[in-house]
Amino acid sequence: MGKLMRRLRETSPRDLLAVGLPALLVLVAGFWFAAQFIKPAPPERLVISTGSDGGAYQHFAARYRPILERYGINLVERSSAGSSENLKRLLDAREDVDLAFVQGGAGMVREDVPLLSLGSLYYEPLWIFYRGAPGLDRLEQLAGKRIAIGVAGSGTNLLAREMLDAHGMGGGKVTMLPLSGLAAVGALEGGEVDAVFVVGAPHSAAVWLLLHSEGVALFSFAQAEAYTRRFPYLARLSLPQGVIDFERNIPSRDMVLVSPMATLVAREDTHPALLDLLLHAMTEVHSEPGIFQKTGEFPSARQIDYPLSPRAERYYKSGPPFLQRYLPFWVANFIDRAFVLLVPVVALLFPLIKITPPLYTWRVRSRIYRWYGELKFLEYEAERDPHGRTPQQWDEALDRIEDAVNRIATPLAFADQLYTLRLHISLVRQNLERRLGSLEAPPDA
Repeated sequence: MGKLMRRLRETSPRDLLAVGLPALLVLVAGFWFAAQFIKPAPPERLVISTGSDGGAYQHFAARYRPILERYGINLVERSSAGSSENLKRLLDAREDVDLAFVQGGAGMVREDVPLLSLGSLYYEPLWIFYRGAPGLDRLEQLAGKRIAIGVAGSGTNLLAREMLDAHGMGGGKVTMLPLSGLAAVGALEGGEVDAVFVVGAPHSAAVWLLLHSEGVALFSFAQAEAYTRRFPYLARLSLPQGVIDFERNIPSRDMVLVSPMATLVAREDTHPALLDLLLHAMTEVHSEPGIFQKTGEFPSARQIDYPLSPRAERYYKSGPPFLQRYLPFWVANFIDRAFVLLVPVVALLFPLIKITPPLYTWRVRSRIYRWYGELKFLEYEAERDPHGRTPQQWDEALDRIEDAVNRIATPLAFADQLYTLRLHISLVRQNLERRLGSLEAPPDA
């Protein structure tokens, strides 16, 4: 304590304030500027738009939920007609939706659309089931049939229309009915439709039921390779004999399918910390091996329609953020957000630490050096014209400088310089008295 008091006595509070206050204001301004770039704490609620009841999108959203709940995030699922409706929700600011499942090729991509992709999740094959004997492999063979192509607003509806139009079958050659999901399954089994287009994972309710339905055959795409050239968002897939059910030998022969990718798309303003959690959940759910993919093949950054989120790009290159690997989510997120505030510390504090002490020293010394200038000017005047003032006026000028110096508020750390100045004043006084005395003395006889 005594050492601290001694240091305080050796400094000038007024000078410290004059130098330190502007430095503090610069630092505060830097913090304020950096704070403008800090994202608020992530919300505890995330809304995802999925698809029809019993579909794969709902299935995967249900698997995401417990993973996110481990980190205190509540995932709210909203069903929809499918990809087209999901995109409309994402683009409508009035809709309370943060992200959605979107079928590859289901939307028109424009640069001004504020959507980001988190990556592709899995192959989402197009399955065509029909009543009758197996063996159909060209869409022209469905001419004159009643076909359930999915409800308006679904990715299935859009893909079915594109493929049928490519074969010239959109002008009344087939009857297209807006049925999807379990409703389409019931219509096919009840004889109300002749064929059903379904886009989804093998374990989605509609696909699984139709694969095991008696009297229902699966369409194999003989022109699969051609479809992948005409529609770049499609991939050719092989469904080996018996892979669905070995005991019942489903399918009964090797089949060829075409498939878009299922992707997850988020609004541009979705909190980045939540995107990190979603990427973690996506990896945990979709990295498993399946009928069409190998272990770790998904999620991935390939075959996406929208720009890849910067957080997703970093995740696919180097994995989860460093802090989230070793710290609880909320702690890691707080440190990540607070890290932005270190920018003014690094950019401003260190330079200020180097600049402020010299400024303080200059400010204190300037009060002393100012009188050195006055003293030097007086000495120069006396050398040039010693008779320009009377001896009394010279003394008064020196007394004025000395009185002013004695009133300088100087910290103890600079007292030596003050005493040196007073010594120099005395030296100038002596030199001046000697010079004036020699001028007044009579010449030698």
